[in-house]
Amino acid sequence: MTATAAGDPPRRRAAGWAIVCEREVRDLWLGGRGLVLSLAFSVLLSVVAYLVATNQALNFLEQRESVNLTLQVAIAVGSLLTLLAAADSVSGERERATLESLLLTPVARLAITSGKLLGALSLWLAAFVITIPYVWFLGRGIGLVGEAIVAGLAIGTLLAVFLASLGMIISVFAGSNRVSLSLGLFILLALFAPTQFPISAQRGWGEILLRVNPITAGEHYVDRIVVNGDGWGDNLSWLVSPIVAAAVFAVAAAFAGARYVRLGRTVH
Repeated sequence: MTATAAGDPPRRRAAGWAIVCEREVRDLWLGGRGLVLSLAFSVLLSVVAYLVATNQALNFLEQRESVNLTLQVAIAVGSLLTLLAAADSVSGERERATLESLLLTPVARLAITSGKLLGALSLWLAAFVITIPYVWFLGRGIGLVGEAIVAGLAIGTLLAVFLASLGMIISVFAGSNRVSLSLGLFILLALFAPTQFPISAQRGWGEILLRVNPITAGEHYVDRIVVNGDGWGDNLSWLVSPIVAAAVFAVAAAFAGARYVRLGRTVH
C-alpha cells in the first residue's frame, strides 16, 4: 500500500495530519459519540459538584478541597474518554472495514497516527471546557479559580497525551477492538489504583511509586497547587513523570503507527 503519493506537493503532504484530524473530529462529534460522552461527563460532574457542595455547606470539606476533588475527577474521567477514543482509533477502523480506504489515501502513516491522536484529544478539551463552570462555582470568592483552571489544563493535557498515545499503541497491536478497549481500561485502572493508597503508605517506597506513576504524580501536583496553595515551582519534581510519559509515549505511538499499522493483525 502506498503511504504517500510521490507526486504530491510538500504542502499537501504536510497537511495530511490536519486532514485526518478533521475527519476524526467530524466522525467523533457529528457522528454523535462525542456528544453522548460529553453529556455523560456533564451528568457525572454535576453529581460530583452537588455532593462536594453539600459537604462544603456541612463543613465536611473546605472550599479548596471541593475544587480539588472536582478537578481530579474531571482529569481522571476526561483522560479515560481520551484513552478509549484512541484505543478505538486503529482496531475499531480495522473491524469496521474502513482502515483500508484510509491507508490507500496519499497520506503518510505518521500523519494518520498524528491526526487520530489529535482527534482523540478533542474529547479531553471538550471535557475541560465543561469543567470550567463547575470549578468557578465551587471556587468563587477565594481567588482560586484561575490557578485551578491553569493547573488542571496543564496536568490534564499532559495526562491526556500520555493516555491517548498509550491507547493508540494498544489499538495498533490489538487483535480486536474488544481487546484494545478492555486492555486500555485495565491499564488505566491499574494506574489510578495508587491514588487510593492510605497516607501511611505514601512514604518511602510508596512515594517513589507515586512519583513514577504519571497519573498519581500529576494529581499530587494539582493537589499541592489547589489545596496547599503552593507556588508553581515548589513541586516541579512531581512533573517529571507526566512530562516524560507524555513525550515518550507520543513518540512511541507515532513510531508504532508509522511502522506497524496493518489491515490485519500485526505480526512481529
